[in-house]
Amino acid sequence: MTTTDPRRLAEALIACASGIRCHEAGTGLLIDCGSWLHREDFTSKFFTSGTSISNGALLATDWEAAVTALHAGELPASGGERRMLLLAASIAGGVPVSLSDTLTGIDLRNASLVVSAVAHAAGLPDPSRNRQTAIERLASMFRASDVLA
Repeated sequence: MTTTDPRRLAEALIACASGIRCHEAGTGLLIDCGSWLHREDFTSKFFTSGTSISNGALLATDWEAAVTALHAGELPASGGERRMLLLAASIAGGVPVSLSDTLTGIDLRNASLVVSAVAHAAGLPDPSRNRQTAIERLASMFRASDVLA
């Protein structure tokens, strides 16, 4: 694929991952984190292109190569970019990742994306669609117990 338009890249990645939950989840995480599809040093090296039988463009991510380049210092990244790429590679490509190292320091937005990706990979509903947070649920339980006492 010769385009570097992030939207078209995302469409081709999604088309290729379609139907395999872990691939969908990891690819979605890569897309949703918002930075990697805008980086030519990533998009020009770590995608393999093809065409579906319906003439749609397909792109597959070479997760192993991307993570190898990241670890070798050949793919510069901020801490957040690094974490998200590693998590996406683990979910979609089975690349081993230390969760204690990778999740430490992740921001709220990216943590929500990861939780949604894990839920999707497991075939569960997206927990971020439930507007009530765990803290709000606990607070309402305590308020209810106060009323009962």
